[in-house]
Amino acid sequence: MVSDDVRTSDGSVQPPAAFSVTTGRVRGYHRAAVDTFLAAARAAFEGDADDLGAPDVRVASFPLVKNGYVVAEVDAALGRVEDALAARARDRAVRSQGAGAWVEQARDDAQIILDHLARPKRQRFARTGVLTFGYRIDEVDHVGTRIARYLRDGEPLTAEQLRSAAFRMQRGGYREEQVDALLDATVDVILAVR
Repeated sequence: MVSDDVRTSDGSVQPPAAFSVTTGRVRGYHRAAVDTFLAAARAAFEGDADDLGAPDVRVASFPLVKNGYVVAEVDAALGRVEDALAARARDRAVRSQGAGAWVEQARDDAQIILDHLARPKRQRFARTGVLTFGYRIDEVDHVGTRIARYLRDGEPLTAEQLRSAAFRMQRGGYREEQVDALLDATVDVILAVR
């Protein structure tokens, strides 16, 4: 039988990496931090515990290091974990409160997002000072328009598209925390109605 274990330079044997490892100058997520977090997520999910939920997965962050896990692979796995935890929360809520209450809550959350995005373009979020960088206004407004079309008209938009949204920076741009909060709320709505 052939083992997939890896022998390190100091002679110790380690199991194979869960994800591809970066090489050269490319940095990746700290492997032990990722492994620890995913082990805790698995334990919480399999143990049906409430100590870790979808929002916790969404805000998880890891140090970037040489020879770390490839960022895109870990982010994709975290998306699947978030989806699973959100589905479990939805199932629990439907069992305890009924499907009608769950749908009504998702509808209320969607309306709050739509009300926010109904503001005129270039005025949808608070802005940083003229000497401080924030998210590029035109890029955020474009994503905001896509979110509004999804919520209002049913145009396709996935949680993964929002998770991977990235904005360039500009002086006097939108405040990052406000934009990120709206994206997170929209992901919650998308996961709630799956």
